[in-house]
Amino acid sequence: MPGFTIDNERLQDKTKLFIRVNYTTSIISILFGGLCYFFLNITQVIPFVLVGFAILNIINLQYFKFHKNIIPTFNFSFIIGLITALAVTVYSGGINSPFIFMIPLIAFGGFINSAKYGSVYFNIITILILLVFSQTIPELRITENLVPEESNSIFSLVSVLLAVFILGNTLGRTLLKTYNAMYNSKRALAIQVYEKENLLKEVHHRVKNNLQTVSSLLSLQSKNIESGPMKGLLKGTQNRVIAMAMVHEMLYMRNDISHIEYESYVQELGDYLIRSIKGNDNKVDLKIDIPDIKLGIDTAIPLGLLINETLTNALKYGIESDNEGEISIKLKKDTEQKHCYILEIGDNGIGFPETVSHKNTKSLGLKLIHNLTRQLRGTIQRDTSKKGTNYIIKFREIKQQLFPVA
Repeated sequence: MPGFTIDNERLQDKTKLFIRVNYTTSIISILFGGLCYFFLNITQVIPFVLVGFAILNIINLQYFKFHKNIIPTFNFSFIIGLITALAVTVYSGGINSPFIFMIPLIAFGGFINSAKYGSVYFNIITILILLVFSQTIPELRITENLVPEESNSIFSLVSVLLAVFILGNTLGRTLLKTYNAMYNSKRALAIQVYEKENLLKEVHHRVKNNLQTVSSLLSLQSKNIESGPMKGLLKGTQNRVIAMAMVHEMLYMRNDISHIEYESYVQELGDYLIRSIKGNDNKVDLKIDIPDIKLGIDTAIPLGLLINETLTNALKYGIESDNEGEISIKLKKDTEQKHCYILEIGDNGIGFPETVSHKNTKSLGLKLIHNLTRQLRGTIQRDTSKKGTNYIIKFREIKQQLFPVA
């Protein structure tokens, strides 16, 4: 798997860096110990601790070649490094020793290389720093400064150089590699997202064009039919196709390719249906009350088809001929249920008897309204308190449906 391969390569790179730096640190510790013993007149504890650390560390790295498990190797190097730093610190001035900076550096190295034990390392370091500080209290002091005053400057210089080496070659390089890896991953991800967004926009554009082609074919076919139910059926089908095409057009035209602003969609769909059915010189007043609501394509299309059927019925049967009429559409979030909405839609036309329902009527539009409500996992009821035909529809936002993988 690609992800596993990348993680494995990163682990191998980190292991190689860890081994190389530890070998170098061991050699520097031996040289530092020799410098202390032969040139700085430090003949107790400190040089032997430094050389002892180097020998144990080299043995630990050699043993890694047999068991191939980096975790115990790393932990052992961390422990002996911490013990060495603590011993050298307390015997070279305690809290005032320049070598004390090695303790937090080692802890930080453990933190960035081991997510599992990182917080534990910092807790240990806090305790050790307090322990070092305790040596400044005469009643608790059990160590003494073994660095002669005349050698203090050279010892401080070498200690600082060692800290700089560890900071630059271990922590700095690891952090730099991590930052570069994160930057490259983020950049690659941004490019992929940009390419996918453009691809999805192109898909929506092509779907919209295809639907418009279907709409044109239906329009041409309907022109060959003078009148009758078939002509009305073709016109209704054409309007349904256009209602779906509008969704894809809006997703293509806007930056957000996953959601559309539903107020502008309903306004455009309503204006089109009124002009298409009643003509340009109509007396129909369309009132829309939709706040800042954005819906995904899996909700927008069935809801758009539902609104299309309701408006079509209102314009064809509710508001007679060229009479004045009003159509209202109100969409709001349901405050009682999460991801749920309430649609109030209707007209002030002549209405139809309450005895007529989708179960006993031959009206395809009325059946579609109820079927689309079920598709939206909602409920529908007529609002008989208003004149004409009005519905209160409660529905749930449909999450994006993924195509099943064979």
